[in-house]
Amino acid sequence: MKYTDFVDLAYRPKADDVICDFFVEPRDISMVEAAGGIAAESSIGTWTELTTIKPYIEKLAAHVFSISGKNIRVAYPIELFESGNMPNILSSVAGNVFGLKALKNLRLSDIHLPTKLVRSFKGPKYGVNGIRKLLKIQDRPLVGTIIKPKLGLNTKDHAEVAYEAWVGGCDIVKDDENLGSQRFNPFHDRVVETLESRDRAEEETGERKVYMVNVTSETKEMLKRAQFVVDQGGEYIMIDILTCGFSALQTIRERNFDLIIHAHRAGHAAFTKNPKHGISMRVIAKLARIVGVDQLHVGTVVGKMFETREEVLENRDALRTEMDGLKKVLPVASGGLHPGLVPSLVDFFGKDFVIQAGGGIHGHPKGTVSGAKAMRQAVDATMQGISLKEYADTHKELQTALEIWETRPAGS
Repeated sequence: MKYTDFVDLAYRPKADDVICDFFVEPRDISMVEAAGGIAAESSIGTWTELTTIKPYIEKLAAHVFSISGKNIRVAYPIELFESGNMPNILSSVAGNVFGLKALKNLRLSDIHLPTKLVRSFKGPKYGVNGIRKLLKIQDRPLVGTIIKPKLGLNTKDHAEVAYEAWVGGCDIVKDDENLGSQRFNPFHDRVVETLESRDRAEEETGERKVYMVNVTSETKEMLKRAQFVVDQGGEYIMIDILTCGFSALQTIRERNFDLIIHAHRAGHAAFTKNPKHGISMRVIAKLARIVGVDQLHVGTVVGKMFETREEVLENRDALRTEMDGLKKVLPVASGGLHPGLVPSLVDFFGKDFVIQAGGGIHGHPKGTVSGAKAMRQAVDATMQGISLKEYADTHKELQTALEIWETRPAGS
């Protein structure tokens, strides 16, 4: 079969086909041939005629059923994929095709899995409603922070910074993506001491507090660390889902720990930043939800990250829209956030998201407690429909935060 044999604009996708949307820029070949090459190389074809193609194999061919400018849509028969195997699915539709010399650029823009494949994965255990039930917070965004500096604090100081964030008003304290079990802050010691700080903060504030400990590691070690968090009374883990891979993520989810899974997207820009090549964050968000994360970083619109408003909207909706009965995943906004940005964030996300600020809390000139108070005050004002400027007249922590950050672009 030639590449062009895989293009059939009259084909109508079946209900159980996998549908992929690609942006394509060919190099010295026609769009039809380029599109056919993508469908061929990710299903049953290759660059030359084969003597091993049997009649029964041809029904497994992928079909390019739409070409619109540089955008194509490809339908793959479900028989091409192994149920419950996300690495297999990605190796098929987002594998060798990216290396084809005949393509200048290729981007997997969107993916749609049929019900049978979606239901072969566990999906989120908790989702938005489960997280809110645990934290006993229903009517506002969750307020979180990342320990800063992201590396270097010893265990005692790490736990103390966490305590200050919680008593100041944060609901969540999170490790950063590159904090594992370094000598200056060993994993097991950190979990024990930081959870002790959590308990102390809960007693003093009367509010539920959670610690997202980064368990990212080799898969067997990651399982041991997750179990340790359970044994110590923790309720959350964080996983760098792209650097540890979908296989390790799926292993954690299949173990069915009583732990909320916070998904950090460290490294995603290597796939997502080039608008003409790679894999969109929307695809990553959908697949992470299907495998079973409960919350996921999606961008901010107003922070220091590169994504456009449209891209963050796509990411957000990938976590919220109906998908074969899967629980909704809680979006996390992080990257260059400070209290002055809260009204814009709420306007974009609504109330169901996490405001995750690092420097925008710990960079407060009066310290972490004041920084957390300022962020919580900004949330309270916004949910009450009061302008931050007016609310700051009677809340000194917010007033200070606005003075130092409101006139300075995030990340500068």
